[in-house]
Amino acid sequence: MRRGPRKARYDRAAIDAVLSRGLLAHVSFADSGQPYCIPMLYAHVGDGLYVHGSRRSRAVRLLATGRPACATVTLLDGLVLARSVFEHSANYASLIALGSFQAVTDADERLAALEAFTERLVPGRWAEVRAPSANELRATAILQLPLDEVSVKSRSGPPDDGNSSDAGRSTWAGVLPIETRFGTPIPAPELADNIPLAPSVQRLTRR
Repeated sequence: MRRGPRKARYDRAAIDAVLSRGLLAHVSFADSGQPYCIPMLYAHVGDGLYVHGSRRSRAVRLLATGRPACATVTLLDGLVLARSVFEHSANYASLIALGSFQAVTDADERLAALEAFTERLVPGRWAEVRAPSANELRATAILQLPLDEVSVKSRSGPPDDGNSSDAGRSTWAGVLPIETRFGTPIPAPELADNIPLAPSVQRLTRR
């Protein structure tokens, strides 16, 4: 990392920390000279980043050919408000993984990946719902990006102008935290009144 190298980390603990907090990856690739960036839910299992989608999806079909790709996960934790325009910033953690996706063909690995997707979103949900049918499995493509070339960049803390000449200005400075949280669950319109909230959802919203 050339810009702000002191903010960079390459160790597995930093990588796992970002992937365990994030839910959405932006996957970039090029097709006939045109760049594309597609947001995709992901699962992180072992040394791989998994994404999935319809076999008919152009993005999935192109990525399955092994063309170069980039996956990014970004967490925004707060706005850093300084006393000058130049020193304004953000507290964040971002991950960039470079490489090529590989199509997952092993039946057990495909099913394990789908379970990982489900459990990543709502832990305990896999046991509460119907497993994928044979037709659904055939219609779904699962791709894995090996986590071989990965970097994490992050920033935390207050503004950097505390020791500058601007520190004496009568302007508020500090950090405005950004929080993402779950709201009140909204039942499906056709759901019977006597069906209680799923235990997995209860645990997630309490947390």
